[in-house]
Amino acid sequence: MAGVVEQRSIDVVPDDERHGSAVSQFTLWLGANLQITAVITGALAVVFGANAFWSLIGLLLGNLLGGAVMALHSAQGPRLGLPQMITSRAQFGVRGAVVPLALVIVMYIGFFASGSVLAGQAVGELTHLGETPGIVLFAAVTAVAAAVGYRLIHTLGKIAGLVCALAFVYLGIRLVQRADLGALLADHRFGLPVFLLAVSLSASWQLAFGPYVADYSRYLPRHTSARATFWWTLSGSVLGSQWSMTFGALAAAAAPAAFVGHEVTYIVGLGGAGLIASCLYFVIALGKLTINILNTYGGFMSLVTSVSGFRGQRTLSPRGRSAYIAGIMVAGTAVALLGKDSFLTSFKDFLLFLLTFFTPWSAINLVDYYLISKERYDIPALSDPAGRYGAWNVRALTVYVLGVLAQLPFLATHFYTGPLVAPLGGADISWLVGLAVPAVLYWLAARRDTARTVAPGPRQEENSPAGSGG
Repeated sequence: MAGVVEQRSIDVVPDDERHGSAVSQFTLWLGANLQITAVITGALAVVFGANAFWSLIGLLLGNLLGGAVMALHSAQGPRLGLPQMITSRAQFGVRGAVVPLALVIVMYIGFFASGSVLAGQAVGELTHLGETPGIVLFAAVTAVAAAVGYRLIHTLGKIAGLVCALAFVYLGIRLVQRADLGALLADHRFGLPVFLLAVSLSASWQLAFGPYVADYSRYLPRHTSARATFWWTLSGSVLGSQWSMTFGALAAAAAPAAFVGHEVTYIVGLGGAGLIASCLYFVIALGKLTINILNTYGGFMSLVTSVSGFRGQRTLSPRGRSAYIAGIMVAGTAVALLGKDSFLTSFKDFLLFLLTFFTPWSAINLVDYYLISKERYDIPALSDPAGRYGAWNVRALTVYVLGVLAQLPFLATHFYTGPLVAPLGGADISWLVGLAVPAVLYWLAARRDTARTVAPGPRQEENSPAGSGG
């Protein structure tokens, strides 16, 4: 059983436990994105005003831009052998990293909840138990799978990628049979605000993977090419998400009244009845199971990283692992049950609001890793508040806060709209500001810090050999 259940958590994966190839990132992220929440993300672009033609282009652009940032994080995994968010200690300090980590944990719980709402509908129909028991049952299965860990996650990604791809091919054929594809794409009228909304929706979808993407590449052998890890991650994530989002945008354009608010039943009804309907409910649940396990596992990693920064913990017992995962599951299930009746609008605002907090983190993390530290970290110091990275890096935290604040004038959500949104025709460009401003500010601040830019000594070399393998 020890060979099946993962033993590692936030500690470094030793070289003799590394395995696999970069292609595994393609199958994992393809399977994680071929699922109903991505379908609804694509549909939102049409629901909120864009035509199908420009929605598809905007969604593709956002997937490519956000996916590139996400894949740059993925390339850190084989190099460092660490979960993604623990490397934030190199920028924010061993304890200061709790600031972005707290927001990341909220993200995982939110995505767990939104996924459970949709999967709960499918499980409820499949088992005839109803929506609320379906949500609870789905959440329990997710937690058990997350506790098993890394190997099961990748195995499920491969299975879900194949099964969901076949289902989406079938559903795509059925949609084309019902709708006039030429008519859906005939409207080429361009509106900048709704086009940028489509870009923001898909970019936020991809960027939200950034805080945990390296968790699933950290077991790859250290010599794995950084370039290969980047491209396999990017291609799997963009292909899967664009495929799902295209289906969602076209479905919403073809039958908005039937689709919006009845996403699961519409998709199943599109496929057929009887056995086919049961199979599609199963596919929807399987697709959501894959991504919700990622959210549970990532939330567990982030929670342990937050607590261990104050307790000096480097490893975790199996009992502790189970307790953390159970906590994420309970919190996510509670949010799902409370918010299931206002899902669509809440989810759109949730996605765009999250982007405000994760783009500055991504910008700071990537600038530090690739430009300041040159892909070398003092790994023992990541667990030592008195070490090289300190307990709190006020400079980095200040840049992070400035990065968040710089976006507020450009942010457009249901509960808050910035003063510069109207002059831009209602367009939300906050995520672009959130990448650019903190990247420049952090680079200017960190390059003056000689403690961060000196060549690594023996400890760093031992834990992170030179060369990216690219």
